Amino acid sequence: MTALDIVKQYYKAFNDKDYPAMLSLLDPEIRHEPNQGEPRIGLQNFEEFLQIMEDCYDETLTDMVFYTAENGGKVACEFTVNGIYKKADEGLPPAHGQQYVLPAASFLEVRDGKIGRVATFYNLPLWIKLVS
Repeated sequence: MTALDIVKQYYKAFNDKDYPAMLSLLDPEIRHEPNQGEPRIGLQNFEEFLQIMEDCYDETLTDMVFYTAENGGKVACEFTVNGIYKKADEGLPPAHGQQYVLPAASFLEVRDGKIGRVATFYNLPLWIKLVS
């Protein structure tokens, strides 16, 4: 399976809310680089992040466009986040079911058949404006 195939499976699992499938595609020492804050290292930290996502947000990604590096180990994906803000996340505005549509992108590295790095970027001030 190619890096692109693995990344597409990862995002399908995200959209399906199939977190065990997502985790199965990650290297045990996954490096998750969020838009804000410090990187998270390891599956347990990534799983804790997924729990926060499940509690606070209901998101589906659409309009996905994938780009691959010549060596095949790196994949970028731009997409639209279609979400509902369900519960206030720490340090963010109050939540009351606000809907939002936001462009975003991620950069992933695949090594030995597992995703070893996920870095995601979006415009946080725009998201705050959309839910305020």
